[in-house]
Amino acid sequence: MEDTAMTEDIALETPVSGVFIPPSVNQTALLRGDSYTHYSAVPPSLLPPTTSTFETTTPTIDAPAPNTGTPCALGVDEAGRGPVLGPMVYGVFYLPLPLSDPLLRGTHHFDDSKVLTPAVRSSLMETLCTPSTDLFASCGWAISALSARDIGAGMLRPLGATYNLNAQAMDATVELIRGVYAQGVNVREIYVDTIGQPAVYQKKLERVFPTAKITVAKKADSLYPCVSAASVCAKVTRDAALETLWKARGKGVAEGGEEAEDEAMGWGSGYPSDQRCSSWLKGNMHPVFGWGPECRFSWGTAKDLMEATKGGAVKVDWPAEDEGDSHRVTDFFVSKDQEKDVDELGSWFGTPAGLEAF
Repeated sequence: MEDTAMTEDIALETPVSGVFIPPSVNQTALLRGDSYTHYSAVPPSLLPPTTSTFETTTPTIDAPAPNTGTPCALGVDEAGRGPVLGPMVYGVFYLPLPLSDPLLRGTHHFDDSKVLTPAVRSSLMETLCTPSTDLFASCGWAISALSARDIGAGMLRPLGATYNLNAQAMDATVELIRGVYAQGVNVREIYVDTIGQPAVYQKKLERVFPTAKITVAKKADSLYPCVSAASVCAKVTRDAALETLWKARGKGVAEGGEEAEDEAMGWGSGYPSDQRCSSWLKGNMHPVFGWGPECRFSWGTAKDLMEATKGGAVKVDWPAEDEGDSHRVTDFFVSKDQEKDVDELGSWFGTPAGLEAF
């Protein structure tokens, strides 16, 4: 029974071929291994009369002006926290407070993205991005894609400077919400699917955003429609990002030397428990460099494969740090006996003074 449930979970997590590619997919950044953010245009109905709508990837977040537009609820959720392949994507979704239940839950049937099929998630995201729809006219959203390379680099910092996944997630959440405020959106209520202890996480956010009512809860993506919508934005972006990475970098060989299947699901969901993912990792590991920016090198799965005694990566022994630049003052002086051995070219600009000169 547990095996069946796990198979169903992996199937729901696995991107399907031909998924809708939302505007939040930045192919250039993905292939470089860079993290990035994307903000949708703010619906004019949510802004004060004097504020213009805009779409940007780098909003000004230092000192947001007081917002007097339509009071909004904002939800936060993530996708791709556990996989060894691909980015972790944080999403935020906002809309007028009175519309949260009737529009999202009643009309469009948003739910936690993990219980929706890939086709349903893709359809909801496409509707959200289509100008003629009620979702496009009333709602806004944004994502932050934390690349596998940056996640690993943060977690593999030297002891004492480690930037763990919870800290990275917290920073991404804060920056996204600040970006929405900077666009002129009047966010009154914030709902967040928890990482760690809800009370601790909520206190941190309340210190950053003291004017908003903040609720941090487990299973918030099932309890609050705006969080459900945020989870769909994050998940569809991650699915499309995985497909983009696969087309550019993933097609290789499966374990055993067989050619990998020519489709977006060739490395599966990207989770370590997915056999397709582990087979791809084993069959496509470079003996020196491992994998490309699609892989989180800080994950135990990647570490174990590279450190395996058979078939692992090449072990590199780094030499001890050269202390040749450390000199004593007396190293720059020579004795009288050494002076006679100095060659002509070496003494062209003069010879060092003997110690007796001092």
